[in-house]
Amino acid sequence: MDPGTGTRRVTIVDVAAHAQVSTTAVSKVMRNAYGVSPAMRERVNAAIAELGYRPRAAARGMRGRTYTIGVVLPDIRNPFFPEIVDGISGHVRDTEYQVMLGTGSRISLPGTSASDAEVELRLIDSMVDRGMDGMVLVAPAAGQKRVDEAAAGVPLVVIGRHMRSALHDTVVDDDARGAALVVNHLADLGHRRIAHIDQREPDHGRAATMPNAVRTRGYRDAMTAQGLAGQIDVVSTGYTEEGGYLGAKQLLAREVRPTAIFAGADIVAMGVLTAVAEAGLRVPEDISVAGYDNTSFAALGPIGLTSVDQAGQQIGADAARLLLERIARRDRPSTFITTSPTLVVRRTTAAPPG
Repeated sequence: MDPGTGTRRVTIVDVAAHAQVSTTAVSKVMRNAYGVSPAMRERVNAAIAELGYRPRAAARGMRGRTYTIGVVLPDIRNPFFPEIVDGISGHVRDTEYQVMLGTGSRISLPGTSASDAEVELRLIDSMVDRGMDGMVLVAPAAGQKRVDEAAAGVPLVVIGRHMRSALHDTVVDDDARGAALVVNHLADLGHRRIAHIDQREPDHGRAATMPNAVRTRGYRDAMTAQGLAGQIDVVSTGYTEEGGYLGAKQLLAREVRPTAIFAGADIVAMGVLTAVAEAGLRVPEDISVAGYDNTSFAALGPIGLTSVDQAGQQIGADAARLLLERIARRDRPSTFITTSPTLVVRRTTAAPPG
């Protein structure tokens, strides 16, 4: 019986009888096995459609695959992550695979619990227990050792973490270059007091490889290269809207406040814009603001946020391609892809006040 409707669930035996073929033939069609004639495939698929047959995921798993891919996101509220998911889903759309999402927790503000890595690992274990054929981890909180342990058990691709491993594939943005694009743009406009809002991270053996850490290093290096090492000003709060708000409040309270704020993510910039408005200041006349990710909200006319585009959909598509290749061939060499960011200049950045 189907627990959702109370009716008897259609089985592979029913499909075989309806198509007047053997259950072995139905199984071959469903597995896309070699040697199935076009006529046989058409008869079986017609029977499946007419009867509304849906194979149980557990049964498919017993035959070797469930045709499901797990995607673990650190924070569902960040508007950049749906672009990655769109890229993954778009790449697998014409395959038998379905994408299942899971959300871990992420340290965002001082005083919050440091259990994000543990929550994420429980989620990964849960996906493995449910027979996911492979997983994509977006900026995973766990350290390299734990990620490698997961990759040893299931095909895995990591997005965002600047770490190499023989056990999994990796797709990252050139975050250091992206940060330099922002600093150089602001310096070219005439800014000298350029501050940066970073993600506060406890060190679980991962901090140096996280995208926010690489962006902060890129900011520091670019400021130094511009002769502005003495003006380096980093506030660590969180890659959230509230984190941006609190970070901007700190920066605006400085005795000599910055003339430009580089937010580590667009969602951070949202909080910055709120804090600037509350302070009675104007963007960009009094202070310039730049973000990172080039999310859909950045392009909205009333906002017009200058931001770094790291091609989220392409990152997702690359990750999905690598994962399907690794599912098909577990022993292939690992691949490390770095995408090149571009700066999209909009109305929130201009020359500093005279």
